[in-house]
Amino acid sequence: MATPTAEPLHQPLAEGSVGNIGLSGGDRPVLAAIVDERDRQRNCIELIASKNFVSPAVLEARGSILTNKYAEGYPQRRYYGGCVNGDVTEDLAIERLNQLFGSTYTNVRPHSGSQAAILALLTPGNTILSVGLDLKAGGHLAHRAAVNLSGRWFSVVSYGMDPESHLIDMDQVAELARTHRPKLLIAGGSAYPRTLDFARFRQIADDTGAVLIVDMAHLAGLVAGDAYPSPIPFADVVTSTTHEKLREPRGGFAKKSNSATFPGLQSGRLMHVIAAKAVAFGETLHPSSRTCSRAVVGYCRVLAQALTDSGLAMTTGGMESHLALVDLRPLGVTGNIAEKALEPVGITLIKNAMPNDPEKPMVTSGIRVGSAAGTSSGFGVDEYRQIAAPMLDTPRALRGGTARSRARTNWWASARPRRSLSAALLTAMIREPVRI
Repeated sequence: MATPTAEPLHQPLAEGSVGNIGLSGGDRPVLAAIVDERDRQRNCIELIASKNFVSPAVLEARGSILTNKYAEGYPQRRYYGGCVNGDVTEDLAIERLNQLFGSTYTNVRPHSGSQAAILALLTPGNTILSVGLDLKAGGHLAHRAAVNLSGRWFSVVSYGMDPESHLIDMDQVAELARTHRPKLLIAGGSAYPRTLDFARFRQIADDTGAVLIVDMAHLAGLVAGDAYPSPIPFADVVTSTTHEKLREPRGGFAKKSNSATFPGLQSGRLMHVIAAKAVAFGETLHPSSRTCSRAVVGYCRVLAQALTDSGLAMTTGGMESHLALVDLRPLGVTGNIAEKALEPVGITLIKNAMPNDPEKPMVTSGIRVGSAAGTSSGFGVDEYRQIAAPMLDTPRALRGGTARSRARTNWWASARPRRSLSAALLTAMIREPVRI
């Protein structure tokens, strides 16, 4: 097979034509923004739980010539000609994803897996109730927010957490399901650090005639690596994004959504994205991915313990996945202030509501941290223990009136002499992300 080249596929346009100029010689403002973002990613410590770094191979596929191909329909059933190579990549993505999760059917086309599944199972305007985890209890926007499709088209009832343990109140879930008889029961969220009881959700769905959807967007990579229980044996439908724990291009997949995805929700698919998904699924099948997934959970536990030892509280009293919710009220600082203050220090994270949070969604009483991106960059136990220091010192400095620039100076100065900071925190982010 001939090696693909970067030679143009057509005769060059007239000299000076916009269509014949590369990014470096044409749109310099966009190029500058891309270069700046590259430098930001290389030189910041990424603690946003839903973020990760893709491999060079995924980036290459994502920016490939397949971006020129329109492929409406499904493999071997396209509405356009010339889709033979798109069929190959989509079939590979489907085959690899089924192998990864032990499933027999999947759709790799959705931009949003959960919305595709909801559209496949519900009819807008029906008086059907969908039960989803409350946003202030770690739920997801796509499951019930009033501004989202799910909240605008359907009647939504939310379940929450036990006020003391902050664990999902499964007895409340069962009671609400018996009362409202929802068509859908949704398990999954964006900020729940504990293991979901898929078997109990299955029992409740069976008892009330509901369809059980598990949205494992934040968990898919951990499930694939046997670092978190799989929902596949319990759920009627499983959905996910691909760009979080799986280190894949931005997008989604679902286990039941063909007609809902096309033609219901999307028309022509992004074939370059599907090709990148196929590459990433293949990488995740590698045995080293399992080691990486387990390391993600272990390192997050290290970070959470270091923050707890310094006097901060974790919701639910701990974590069993890739993320931890940190209550900042003991420091007297809100989540939005901490997020903004830590970014100039070189740490990127996200503000997050605590259970029954009295603050507004754009303020919050806490932050959410995760270990996936750092693990992909080579961080280990020592690094995650040391990251806790600036995470605490910066909010304390703000509360004491100390300038953020001074907090950054003190952080770098105190970090450099430590054993592995200069080798890992200052160097790992400068090299290319590790490949799985």
